[in-house]
Formats: sequence, C-alpha cells, structure tokens
Amino acid sequence: MSLIRGRGTPRAAAHCFPRRHTVFHHRCGRALTTSFIMLRGSPWRYVLKLFYKAGACSLASHIALVESGLPFEIEAVDLKTKLTASGADFTKINAKGYVPALQIDIGEVLTEGPAIMQYIADQAPAKHLAPLNDAMARYRLQSWLTFIGTELHRNFSPFFNPAAGSDWKAAAMTSLEPRLEYTARHIDDRQYLLGDEFSIGDAYLFTVLGWAKHIDLDLGKWPALVAYQARVGARPGVQAAMKAEGLI
Repeated sequence: MSLIRGRGTPRAAAHCFPRRHTVFHHRCGRALTTSFIMLRGSPWRYVLKLFYKAGACSLASHIALVESGLPFEIEAVDLKTKLTASGADFTKINAKGYVPALQIDIGEVLTEGPAIMQYIADQAPAKHLAPLNDAMARYRLQSWLTFIGTELHRNFSPFFNPAAGSDWKAAAMTSLEPRLEYTARHIDDRQYLLGDEFSIGDAYLFTVLGWAKHIDLDLGKWPALVAYQARVGARPGVQAAMKAEGLI
C-alpha cells in the first residue's frame, strides 16, 4: 500500500487538520485516493482499499464506500488467475479467493459483503447508511442483508456458474420468483428498503437485481422493482461506482 504524506514530518503534522494535506476522494467515477490522512493528534489513518470484480457483489460495497464519503481506493481482481490489477496474489490478501475484500490497515482485511458494508456505514454515521447498533431498525437491516444474501444472491449464483446444470438453474429460478415477488410487495410503497433513507441494504439489493438482465429474467413482471432500480440507479453515488467499474 503506497503512502502519500502531507507537509512536514508526522510529528509536526499530528497537530494539523486534514485539509492541509492532499487527500483525494472517489469523484466523478474515478478512484483517486491516498493511503492515509494526517489527523490532529494522530500521525495518520489508513484509507480503506476495496478489492473488487466489476459488476460482482463487490459493487454493493463499492457503492457503500462512495455514499459514505470516506477516502478509499479500489483494485480489480481477476478471479480466474487470482491476481489483482497490480499483480499481487489475491489469495494472500483474502484466502477465500473471492471478492469483496476490504483492506482496513496493513495486515487487517475484512471479508463478506454484509460485514464490510456495515463496517463502512459505522465509520460514517452522519450518512445514515445503517441505523445505530442498538436500534430495532438495525436488526431489520440485518434481516434484509441476510435475505438478499441467502435468498436472492444465492439463487442468482447458478446462472454464473459454468458447472451448474439446467436442473439446478431451473430450481434456482423457481426459488427466485416468489422471493422477488415478496421484495416487490415490500418496496411498493417505500422509496428504499428501510423507508425514506437509502441504506447499505439498498446498495446490496440494487447490485443483485442488476444481474437479472444477464440471465434473461424480466423484472418487468414486478413494476415496483423496475421503479426501485431506476430510483437507486439515479443516485450520483451509485452512478460514480458503476462508472468506475466500467458498467455505464
């Protein structure tokens, strides 16, 4: 991880505000970041680094990062060769070998999308990307994250698995449709999953629903989902993440 230092030595900079240093944020669809920010009372803080594959489930974490306003950087991963864009062995970063993975500090990596997104949300509480931990709404969010992961994401997976046979795919589609119907009924009278505010749950649902076009699943059967996708997809943060991954 490269380091970009601010003016002066770390000791002198510890008494400065971050604005005295060159700090780049994810803007205009490009990831321009430092690896740490100089903070008052602390020599530096490492910037988050997301390892991703374009359009995969890691897009949800990417959207969460952009929406959070936190400084971060991204690096693409070739999941076939297990090499990152810089040539690093991804299995030494994440032994599971799949995305997303979030490098929090040197030697500290967080994996699994729902955990990563909640971590991001908790670092930027003013953005309201997740309810507070002691609120019932947080458990409702966790319920949705689990539902999206186990009932939607999991049932989309066979369509992207070369080893999946037609019977497996047919069974997955049979499972998907009633779960999409349930989701459509829930979202029909709401702007977002939890009500009027965008949350990390929406980042995940938007990402998974976006796979429908790749498997010839017509979301037009559920107008509420079509409207929801358009609404979430119009958010500047969502568009920035998608542009950075070359999706739009």
